[in-house]
Amino acid sequence: MSTALQETVPADVLALEQRLSAYLPAEQVERVREAYFTGARAHAGQTRKSGEPYITHPVAVATILADLGMDTETIIAAILHDTLEDTPLPRAEIESTFGSTVAELVDGVTKLDKVKFRNQQDAAAESFRKMLLAMARDLRVILIKLADRLHNMRTLGSMAPASRRRIARETLDIYAPIAQRLGMNKFRSELQDLGFRALYPDRYRIVSERIKSVLGNRREAMGKIEAALAARLVAEHVPSRVMSRIKTPYSTYSKMHKEHKTFNQVMDVYGFRVIVEETMQCYHALGAIHSLFKPLDGRFRDFIAIPKANGYQSLHTVLFGPFGAPIEIQIRTAEMDQAAERGVAAHWVYKTAEPANAAQSRARDWIAGLVETQAREASSAEFLENVKVDLFPDEVYLFSPKGKIFSLPRNSTALDYAYFVHTDVGNHAVAARVDRKLAPLRTRLNSGETVEIITAPSAQPHPQWLEWVVSARARVAIRNNLKHLQHEDAVELGHRMLDRALEAQGVTLDAIPLKTLDRYLADAKFKRLEELLADIALGNRMPDQVATVLAEGHSRVEKARRRTQEKVLITGSERGVLSFGQCCNPVPGDEIFGYLSQGKGVVVHRLDCPNAAEYRKTPERIIAMGWDSEVTGDYRVRLRIVVENKPGVLATIAAAIADGQSNIENVEYQERDLNTSTLMFTIEVRDRRHLEEVMNRVRRANVVHGVYRYPV
Repeated sequence: MSTALQETVPADVLALEQRLSAYLPAEQVERVREAYFTGARAHAGQTRKSGEPYITHPVAVATILADLGMDTETIIAAILHDTLEDTPLPRAEIESTFGSTVAELVDGVTKLDKVKFRNQQDAAAESFRKMLLAMARDLRVILIKLADRLHNMRTLGSMAPASRRRIARETLDIYAPIAQRLGMNKFRSELQDLGFRALYPDRYRIVSERIKSVLGNRREAMGKIEAALAARLVAEHVPSRVMSRIKTPYSTYSKMHKEHKTFNQVMDVYGFRVIVEETMQCYHALGAIHSLFKPLDGRFRDFIAIPKANGYQSLHTVLFGPFGAPIEIQIRTAEMDQAAERGVAAHWVYKTAEPANAAQSRARDWIAGLVETQAREASSAEFLENVKVDLFPDEVYLFSPKGKIFSLPRNSTALDYAYFVHTDVGNHAVAARVDRKLAPLRTRLNSGETVEIITAPSAQPHPQWLEWVVSARARVAIRNNLKHLQHEDAVELGHRMLDRALEAQGVTLDAIPLKTLDRYLADAKFKRLEELLADIALGNRMPDQVATVLAEGHSRVEKARRRTQEKVLITGSERGVLSFGQCCNPVPGDEIFGYLSQGKGVVVHRLDCPNAAEYRKTPERIIAMGWDSEVTGDYRVRLRIVVENKPGVLATIAAAIADGQSNIENVEYQERDLNTSTLMFTIEVRDRRHLEEVMNRVRRANVVHGVYRYPV
């Protein structure tokens, strides 16, 4: 390179080139310089909030990626990553000069165009969704995005306080967990500390000062432990390096907050890392260390045999220390250590002909799963919340009966596991066998358990399942299945409601001319009849009004004879579009009517409901309803029970209800005096006859003065 040319290149770019020269050929470093000049021209006249020329930011991002040893295309894309959004530079010029791959990377990293969103959360969620799709095409997109966020966090001080807090929260909620999920612990740690400092500056300062103080007091003790570990490993002929590990301010604060521990409790641990040359030496070192200090029972984890979902590998053990505090040891090879720090960026391989490292393979599998999830999820915000669940670092490792390992989020249940095996297995699950013992689907699972799912063709998801699962995959699959079932139920119920309304007009749906029906659907912006029927069932369109329009001009000869409206019969299986009024709790056998509530569908009430008079003020929303001959399900009902005020009475009543084969949902005291108490029980019954049986059993208890259905 000529001296004259070097003079035109700023010091930060020369430093970048020096880093790149360590692992890239000269002609590729020259391409990076060309990218710098292209970016500098595009950003000419633009400055950052701090007052520096804007081009210093993309150069800093490229430097962070150079420290990871990333390829030329990634470095060039990092230098140009803001040009498409913030400058007139066209994509075509990037593509013609640097190739289509660089143009794709830049486009993938580019933020959303200035679209008007309802709120900041929607904008962030949609931006993340777009980023995910770009990640699926090329993993390097997320590496550039993480480096971009890391430099922005390092220079956050020039931003307004409100912006600092928003960016810090987003970093802690999304970007740091993504870095951890991709195995990039060095990135994750710095992002967390910078986010913590920006969000809670006083807490960060206090925790940091106390960590420094504790380490100062412990330096001698840590030196002795480190020397003892090193000496034992030398004696066992295990080539190794022993390093003390220092907790970061964020990890310390997070552990205090999550585990409700004091600072002294969190810091009352000595941490060390042992780096060896080969995998088998990890186990040799473990034996040597266990012969030096006694291990704590149940605190050994083998992440080499069973790596974490992000590819992390290491042996973890906790020992009884010589100074009264536990010693935490991590043992790994140098290659595992590099993979733990850099994750997907370690030994970067992009060409598919070459083998990717474990972290890259796992990351691609994870992102492929997220892409499948987002394709089913209509709401960006809802999708982002589901992804956050999968970003939590703690996992449980489970085995299938054939020995396959599954990694699930912490607190996962047997139902979560079923959906990880296959969506169809989850949708038809009825029970599980955990270590060969029968267990319900809501059973929480622990690492190391072998899980088998029992299925039945007739089984299908229930709304309650959403309360049993913690993983995004299971939640999305259940919600989609319920939406499908709800749509089918809505179409079927809407059909019955429209048929009833048309019969009152003296016609049937089949008798309506196809042109008339198509014109109505087009005017109402429905593509299919099913959409209209579902809209009716959901209360967004009145069946009588639709029937009047469709029957316009049709013969009404029989109208007078058919004026008596037939009831819409329900079986109770239409739970997707039917709900039952909490004010009167109808059960099969009660005289009922339906009230169309917009967006919620039909709410079923008893004819003698306390609110019936109010509902009848809008007669167009009233639906004549009755129970079908075969009704399924359990129905909630409330009982007001007056009992003697003495010990053991609650157990007596509960036993009587249980003897009547009824579940108790809730109990509360309503009134109490010296002699009597009034209890309100919420129970489940099959129908009115079952309710009477339960009430009779309760009446027979010698402590009961009266049993009444509420409301009467």
